[in-house]
Amino acid sequence: MKKHEWSSRTKRDLMIEVWEHLDCESVGANELEKIMEVARERFGAGAVESPARVARLLADEGAELRHAEVLEMDAKWRAADPYEAMFRNVLKFSDFTQATSSIKRLENLRKQFARTKDAEGLRRVRETVLKGKRRAEMIARNAKVDERKRAEKEEIAEWFTVWLQQPELFEAWLELRRRSTDFQTRFPHS
Repeated sequence: MKKHEWSSRTKRDLMIEVWEHLDCESVGANELEKIMEVARERFGAGAVESPARVARLLADEGAELRHAEVLEMDAKWRAADPYEAMFRNVLKFSDFTQATSSIKRLENLRKQFARTKDAEGLRRVRETVLKGKRRAEMIARNAKVDERKRAEKEEIAEWFTVWLQQPELFEAWLELRRRSTDFQTRFPHS
């Protein structure tokens, strides 16, 4: 693709802008590769979304997908990502037990990546925890969600925040937090 001055400021907007610039009737492997290439150049390798995710975004914007190509490209992309299996389904926090388990798994990954000095692995762990924190905060602010669930998500968002600040101390902090009077009062059956 010839050098083009992209005006979009967000990754999402950039992907849509590139798709519109390609002016294609349908989207398949070639178009997705070009969109992902521009996103990589603009925002770095860590910002590149899976082909399926890019395709879903474009479909939501009205793109017609060549599904077989999209699925094949996504399968190849996932197989080439050495971290994909490690992070698949790691982020679950529908309740405190799941949140505790997810954070422990992420902490184990963090320790493993720290031992091997794997900067990309460490970045992905942090990115996953940030994603969890943002999702928990979003649910906690949603007035349509049950009040108790919102309170739980607010608490879990705080857990993610503490882990982001001091992952080495998180496990001890969580044990103290769950025994605290405040926690026991707010969440008596947890």
